[in-house]
Amino acid sequence: MILIDSHCHIDGEQFDEDRDQVVRRAREAGVVAMLNIGTGDPHSDDFRRAVAVAEKYENVYASVGVHPHDAKLYDDAAEEHLIELAKSEKVIAWGEIGLDYYYGHSPRDVQRDVFRRQIRTAKELNLPIIIHSRDADDETVEILTEECSYEGFRGIMHCFGGTAAMAEDLMKIGFMISFAGNVTFKKAENLRDAARVVPLDRLLIETDCPFLTPVPFRGKRNEPSFVVHTRSFGGTLFDRRGESRGRDHCELSKDLRIGREKGCSGNGIMC
Repeated sequence: MILIDSHCHIDGEQFDEDRDQVVRRAREAGVVAMLNIGTGDPHSDDFRRAVAVAEKYENVYASVGVHPHDAKLYDDAAEEHLIELAKSEKVIAWGEIGLDYYYGHSPRDVQRDVFRRQIRTAKELNLPIIIHSRDADDETVEILTEECSYEGFRGIMHCFGGTAAMAEDLMKIGFMISFAGNVTFKKAENLRDAARVVPLDRLLIETDCPFLTPVPFRGKRNEPSFVVHTRSFGGTLFDRRGESRGRDHCELSKDLRIGREKGCSGNGIMC
């Protein structure tokens, strides 16, 4: 079984003391690739650090893109900085971008404007987008429907937290749906209901580490090797009779054309 952590944050300070061991444990657990998501102030070295981690490890890739929390910091200089970083052969996506009305760290109108702007930048760079959405489902779907109808679009809804109907709407646009460790939580039956409507060839699993640690390690720092436990917990969610087995990582990479054809020479990534 091939496993890939489609969304992690292993460049964070939580991993500074044992990052090498974290990557090794993931490999030993059967995780063939990890997508490290850059976040933070786009005027700082935060994103450069995320890309550097990907460049250090053969089986780690990276994305760049400003989180809605930091949308108020996005300007021409920030965009130029991220576009330059995206030239790295290890950068294969733009994100995480989107809307977060739960915390409201950036004004909502700014979030919406920056969200649209980053979708268009990703289109110009021929990169798939990775979406964050919290307490903004309707507006997220509305913007994605308006902005993502172009030929060759690829996208991932990360850490899906919406309804089954939202998942279906997103799949019509062309999105893959990714579930994190919170799908294992006792009270997360709504997430499991949503997962049941997602065909295996449109379904991804992630850790979002160091956050959202799955059962049975809830309360501890999350890490990419724990994606195995989310996969195991899924049981019938991820092993359904009557559906074809999920494609391997290189096949899916080719289908998504991730990273301007970067990832399919034997080390493709499902992200």
